[in-house]
Formats: sequence, structure tokens, C-alpha cells
Amino acid sequence: MINVPVVKAALVSVSRDCFPLSLSVNRRKALAEAYNTKYGKELGEIYECSICVMTENNMQAALKEIKEVGCNALVVYLGNFGPETAETLLCKYFDGPVMYAAAAEETGDDLVQGRGDAYCGMLNASYNLYLRNLKAYIPEYPVGTAEECADMIREFIPVARAVIGLKNLKIMSFGPRPENFLACNAPIKPLYDLGVEIQENSELDLFESFNNHAGDSRIEGVVKEMAEELGKGNKIPEILPRLAQYELTLLDWVEANKGSRQFAVIAGKCWPAFQTQFGFVPCYVNSRLAAKGIPVSCEVDIYGALSEYIGQLISDDTVTLLDINNSVPKDMYEEEIQGKYGYKHTDLFMGFHCGNTASGKLTSCTMKNQMIMARTLPVEVTNGTIEGDIIPGNITFFRLQSTSDTKLRAYIADGEVLPVATRSFGGIGIFAINEMGRFYRHVLIEKNFPHHGAVAFGHHGKALYNLFKYLGITDIGFNQPAGMLYKTENPFK
Repeated sequence: MINVPVVKAALVSVSRDCFPLSLSVNRRKALAEAYNTKYGKELGEIYECSICVMTENNMQAALKEIKEVGCNALVVYLGNFGPETAETLLCKYFDGPVMYAAAAEETGDDLVQGRGDAYCGMLNASYNLYLRNLKAYIPEYPVGTAEECADMIREFIPVARAVIGLKNLKIMSFGPRPENFLACNAPIKPLYDLGVEIQENSELDLFESFNNHAGDSRIEGVVKEMAEELGKGNKIPEILPRLAQYELTLLDWVEANKGSRQFAVIAGKCWPAFQTQFGFVPCYVNSRLAAKGIPVSCEVDIYGALSEYIGQLISDDTVTLLDINNSVPKDMYEEEIQGKYGYKHTDLFMGFHCGNTASGKLTSCTMKNQMIMARTLPVEVTNGTIEGDIIPGNITFFRLQSTSDTKLRAYIADGEVLPVATRSFGGIGIFAINEMGRFYRHVLIEKNFPHHGAVAFGHHGKALYNLFKYLGITDIGFNQPAGMLYKTENPFK
């Protein structure tokens, strides 16, 4: 997938001078071997630093070595108690995400010269990070054997990838938002706080660029790609050349406007004037760019685009953005879901959007017109969306959002898309999230989240929570289980 960073994590061991240096070095070697044996380069390379840090001079030399080989993430490993100052200065001076983990004792037969006391040292490391106002990733239980610490690094890599991606991201928006659509409105200052850049453009700028792409020699090739992707679902082939022209417009815009940034996403405009001026709706093109690794949110939803990109970085997979749209009819629940899937009626909702979900995430797809827009516009200017039911399986529904007073908050809920036909239109699925009814009321409504939610395919709630925590977000809502009351939930039934 394009538009994502590749993580190369340095493994740097540390050692306190009154403990055997060999203890930390040998444990570092064992950890590197365990990680490479279990995971190889599945998510990113691990570089074993040759220097075991004991002093500030060692720290500087280690940072120089890992910078020269191109490491963009760091795992500080306490093979023994560790030097409080030098080990935390590694975090201070390294430009990238940093994780701390510590070695467990290895055997009851070697608790004299072979005892490392890293369990204790981890407390001092965390305290020194706090004293210096340093941010680091610390696993839920950060002390383990080589194999266990390898698993911890495996969980850190997606978080590191997301942190690196956000620090190098530019969001390109085309606005303004449609009239009567304040739902996706949010201040942009928190984007800068995250390290994200934003370039806000006029819809007229986009239209000019689109017109300048008329007759582009690449259009024919893109049309062929689209026809092959759609297959039997290619019901409106005459619209494909204009869609191809628009796709090339967006791709060229991204490349020409990244500036100092490596990665980009788009918050696009799709109504009300888009259809009448461009002559189509952009949904299918948005879906294709998402499949390539450039998520495009609908309706100039800047934080929706940001959330989609976060989901892509965490899951290393295509994502989508959906309306938390409509309830599942009671008769449909009783006939097709009740007693089969273990969910209450209020655990369910339909996630929908016009056609921005990539074809690979639909059970089948058909090129159609946008039915809602066609109720008030000529049908011929509403073509360009793909419809189909979203593939069943595990998902994570989430969003990162700024409040009106520039505070970042988020929600996360693991769930699934049920293998039940929706009998509806658009890109749509029946979503099941345990205790969704309460979550909907006491997180989504109570905390003023908009109707768009990002969808990552698979269960990624743990990684997203770890990322948001690393980013300093303290208000993270989740679907609390029955019996665990929300602060605003009435305890009297």
C-alpha cells in the first residue's frame, strides 16, 4: 500500500554500571533473535544497536549509530536495572516514537550474579520520563522474557507507524462544507498540535484543475482499470472517462502539493454544486483512492479523513468512512438475526455511505447513480457511485475529533459486520457492537461526535487505544459492558 511509512525500529539495550554489562547485551541479543524468528520483517525491520548504553556519551553514540542506518522508531530495552539519566535522554533526543520494555528474570537457578532487577528499574525509568515531560509507549505489562518482549514490540510497530505517519501528513481539503452541514465542523488547531499540516483549497481550484486534465493521455488506461474492477457491475460505462479524469486530477494534486510532507489524505466536497458542475458524483473515485492508500473523506470531513488515515496506519489495510446511519427494522432483526448471532436489537445499526467504500471491501459492487441526490437533481449528473453490501467480519468503529474548544477526544468500539443482506442501497452493512445502544447515547450523543465514523477491518481497538494514549488524548470513549455505568448514565432503572 502506498502513502504509509515503513518502520525501522532500533533495539537499544541499557545497563547500569553496578550490574553486569553482559547481562543486558545477551538479553538484547536474545530479544532480537526472538523477534526476527517470530515476525521477521512482517511489519518492519528491527535493527540491533551494537552499543549498550550506560552513560550519556554511550547514549549519544547509540543515537548517532541508529540515525545513520535510518531508524525511525526506538525500543529502549532494560536488560538490567538501567541508567536512569542516559536511558531517558534516549527518548528526549530521538526524533520518533519510543517504547520502553524490561527483561524478566530468566531462572531461579541464577538469582545472584544473573539477577538484573529490571522490574525495579522500569519504575525509575518511567519516573524519569515524567520528570522530563517525555512521552513514551509503555506496554500494559512491560516486563517479560525475550519472546514476550518480542510480542510487545509487535504491538508497538503499528502505533509507531501511525505516529510517524501523522508527523509527516498533510490533509488537503476542498471546501467549504455544504450548507446545513455543521456536523463535520471542527477547529484545525489540534491538527497542528498533532504535527499534521492542512492545506485548505477552494472547490473552484479543484474544478479548474479538473478542466485542465481534459484530454489527458492517461484517461484511457484508468478507464480500462475501472472497467476491469467493476466487471459485471459496470452498468454506466459512459461515465468512466469523466471519473478517470477526476481521479487523475486528485492524484496529480496530491503529488504537486505535498510540499515538505511525505503523506497526504483528502477531505473532499461532493454536494450540492459538485454534481451539476462536474457532471457526476465522486464516490467511486474516492473508493479507488482509499484502496490505493489515500483515504478521501466525504463532505469536507477533515477529522474523518484524519481518522481514516489513522485506521489505515494501524491496520495496514484499506479503510472506509460511514454514516452511523439507521436502525435495523424490528421485523428484520426477528427474522434474520435474533437467536443466530447473540446480539440484542439495540446492539445493531446500519453503517452507510453513498459509495466511497472500496470494491474489495464489498461482497459485490455495481456502478449506479446516487439515489438521494437524484431525488432533487437530474439523474445524469448523479452517476458515479458504487453500491454493495460491506463484507462480513470483524471491524473497529472509531473516530478522533476536536471539540469546538480545541480539545481532542476519541471513541473506539470493536464489533463486526453481520453476514445478513441489508436489502438497501449504497455501500452499507449491518454492524453489531455490544451495548451499542448505551454507547450511542452516552458517548456519541453525549460527547457531540458527528455522524461519520471510520471503519478499520479487523479488531484494532487495543492498538488504537495505545496510539491515542501515546498522543496524549485523555478522553477516549468505548462501548462499556453491561453493569459498567457511564458517568451520564442514569443508575435508576
